[in-house]
Amino acid sequence: MTRIRGTSLASEAFDRVVEAITSGEFEPGEKLSEADLARRLGISRGPVREALQRLEGRLVTRVPRIGVRVIQFGPEELLELFHLREAMEGMAARLAATNASERALKKLEELLAFHADTLEHTGKRVYRQKTSDEDFHFAIARASQCGNIERLLLSEVYYQLRIHRLRSSEQPGRTGDALKEHFAILEALKGRDADGAEAAMRRHVRAARDSAIAALRAHAEAV
Repeated sequence: MTRIRGTSLASEAFDRVVEAITSGEFEPGEKLSEADLARRLGISRGPVREALQRLEGRLVTRVPRIGVRVIQFGPEELLELFHLREAMEGMAARLAATNASERALKKLEELLAFHADTLEHTGKRVYRQKTSDEDFHFAIARASQCGNIERLLLSEVYYQLRIHRLRSSEQPGRTGDALKEHFAILEALKGRDADGAEAAMRRHVRAARDSAIAALRAHAEAV
């Protein structure tokens, strides 16, 4: 975690803590110390406390007499989360096939071209979209032009899923498969094929679910 030098300390602290948790710097179930986070970020504890309060129920849980911990899912909870994601993102893709502007589709195409180029030239094995501006799923939720889907996916479900994306993408072969699945979704969107877009998104989410659960079980066996 790098030190904060901006003016909106609580907002900056929120973004840095989200990035640290979803990048694997803090493990699921790990206790978070306000004092330690404040020291590492170079700010007072007040903005850190506010950031953690905003993250309760999203990425952290507050345990009585213990404190704040990174949220932790077992296989059943993770499966439930992916069922929710499949339904919501499938509908987002269906709506985007009808509602997305040509400009939005062009941005999706440019985004995937950027992802493919980055993976090819960096040799990375992990397909990880670090920010909301780089996130293919974010872009589809916005292109759906459905405010409730966008709000629920981007303000709640998305944060929890980001924890599992990193480990899931580390599964052998998953990086290349995920990128191909994204391109299949894009082709359906460009063809204004609502049924095809929803089906492609659902297949993609189910594949991601299987990978995430396999990664969760592998990690549990290793510790």
